[in-house]
Amino acid sequence: MKKQATREAYGKALLELGKKHQDIVVLDADLSKSTKTAEFARAFPERFINAGIAEQNLMGMSAGLAAAGKSVFASTFAVFATGRAFEQIRNSIAYADLDVKICATHAGITVGEDGASHQSVEDIALMRSIPGMCVVVPADGPSTAQLLEQLYHRKRPAYLRLGRMAVEQVYGEEQKLELGRGVELRTGAEASIFACGIMVDKALLAWELLKEKGISVSVVDMHTIKPLDQELVIKKAQETGAILTVEEHSIIGGLGSAICELLSEYCPVPVLRMGIRDEFGQSGSPQELLRHYGLEVEDIVQKVQKLLEIKLK
Repeated sequence: MKKQATREAYGKALLELGKKHQDIVVLDADLSKSTKTAEFARAFPERFINAGIAEQNLMGMSAGLAAAGKSVFASTFAVFATGRAFEQIRNSIAYADLDVKICATHAGITVGEDGASHQSVEDIALMRSIPGMCVVVPADGPSTAQLLEQLYHRKRPAYLRLGRMAVEQVYGEEQKLELGRGVELRTGAEASIFACGIMVDKALLAWELLKEKGISVSVVDMHTIKPLDQELVIKKAQETGAILTVEEHSIIGGLGSAICELLSEYCPVPVLRMGIRDEFGQSGSPQELLRHYGLEVEDIVQKVQKLLEIKLK
């Protein structure tokens, strides 16, 4: 299957949504070629606004349009959307519970050579902290399209995290996803791997290697970080007794934190977190950076083996 970046899938899905729903308005911060909102802009120029390099204004304008009854999709790079415009998202969009979807591209270290200033590894943590904010991290193109349409119908604030790098397709067109519900892609008895975004495919590849070693694990795509599928997390913790979380984000405040917070209260089991460990990104190719930060398939295999040693003590 052809690789596709989730930002590419977003651009195509947004265009199709625009054809079906006349209330959709799209805003961008002078990055429409990169965020892929340019396709929507060409098709519906009267429903597209380039706010310029002014992300705080972009979010304020989005709030105003949503208050006037529009369904707004606001796009820019993740580091600018969540960092530069946090106050506007919190006070103007989320506090008023407005229908604004913040669709941020170029998240994580796989932005690559642009370096730490453009590699947002804190964005999930920031958006998770806002009351009522839905946080979604799709794994591939088909899941991006499905979840984007569901976010349109949700009519409340949401953060959709999208990537720059082309990724393998995880889902077939016929597979159905649901906001707030994780997807158990593989089933095993000894441990459970919860992954999101680009790390889902890597977790599936790790599952194959672990199977060859005689190790049985489950793999879950936790595409919705908030609201978290608490029932599924607790169920897998009870069934397997050990959890590994894998994300292209800081281990502080992201998927790993969300799962640890839940399990510490309801079902304490050994948990190991894989992600960026309290440090910034740096310049390099996506492959070099994933290797440097220990987020390759072999790293997942080794971490599962370590987790099982802890479980057996």
